[in-house]
Amino acid sequence: MPVPKLDVARLRMHNGHLTGARCPTVTDVVRSFGAVQAQDFAGAKWGVAQRATAGLDRDVERAFERGEILRTHVLRPTWHFVVPADLRWLLALSAPRVKQAMATYDRKLNLDERTYARSNHALAKALAGGNHLTRSELARALAKIKIDALGHRLGHLMMRAELDAVICSGPRRGKQMTYALVSERCPPAPALDRDEALGALAGRYIASHGPAVVHDFAWWSGLTITDAKRGLELARPKLRSQLVNDRTYWFTEPPPAARGQQPIIHLLPNYDEYMVAYEHRSVAPDASVAATLGGRNNLLFTNLVVLNGQPIGSWRRTVDRIAVTVTATLATAIDRPAQRALAAAVDRFGAFLELPARLTPPR
Repeated sequence: MPVPKLDVARLRMHNGHLTGARCPTVTDVVRSFGAVQAQDFAGAKWGVAQRATAGLDRDVERAFERGEILRTHVLRPTWHFVVPADLRWLLALSAPRVKQAMATYDRKLNLDERTYARSNHALAKALAGGNHLTRSELARALAKIKIDALGHRLGHLMMRAELDAVICSGPRRGKQMTYALVSERCPPAPALDRDEALGALAGRYIASHGPAVVHDFAWWSGLTITDAKRGLELARPKLRSQLVNDRTYWFTEPPPAARGQQPIIHLLPNYDEYMVAYEHRSVAPDASVAATLGGRNNLLFTNLVVLNGQPIGSWRRTVDRIAVTVTATLATAIDRPAQRALAAAVDRFGAFLELPARLTPPR
């Protein structure tokens, strides 16, 4: 039966586990998305946790410590959380495109295939046997074989080793990130051929992000439009589509519309999948809200207050030993039910950190 009106915000909130049933664990959240942008580690932890039933900061830290979720460069050239079983086939699909995008920087930094091969070998040797080393420690290992690993050059050497499935994240050492070998961190998993991978990624994306158009999937995945279209066609048996204003939206079976729904507010972190995963951001604030946020281009870099799927302002946190204070800057006044929803969202953030939460201005 066709959908009379495609409520993009409501369906994206539901499919992205912000409303409706949460995932049992943070690992299940990452698996359901395929990949979760994790450029800001602290923000990504909160983004994943609020979509899980077991969703405390320590739950995410524990999953990361155990290697149940990994943080590495995959899809677009930025950090993502992935689960170990998905890492190799995702890299096989996306790494060639990322390498192509980085070719200009390779030339500027005087990095060629021979240098990358030597670097990968040295990094693998240094990490072998369960060693988990920091970036600076690995830079020293590269210096021993006369590879200049300073500044941007080190970042590109590390990224290439990630894209080549040599290294990935290890457990944190205090507040420092470490690296580990993929061969030691990721148990063997079935390989997927290219069509299987395209169909799997397209299906996973639409199930967790839909409704979305082909350009959204291409943007999120870093694939070409041709590959994005093929992936959606391969996943078509499990999907639905609808033409809206000359654009085809793909989605899974929508849940029934809720009646008499109370306002729901979410405190979304920067780079949250609800905003970052689309080229065409159908869910965007009006001009007054955008102005409060410093312009529409700041949407991805800002912690957003979202009311029933629509951004209405920004927020920031201040954490001390005894409490967390959330300061909300709203572009518009909200009524009493929405104020209660904001208070509940602040309490949820405090529960995530296992600290009492305060809202300023006072509730």
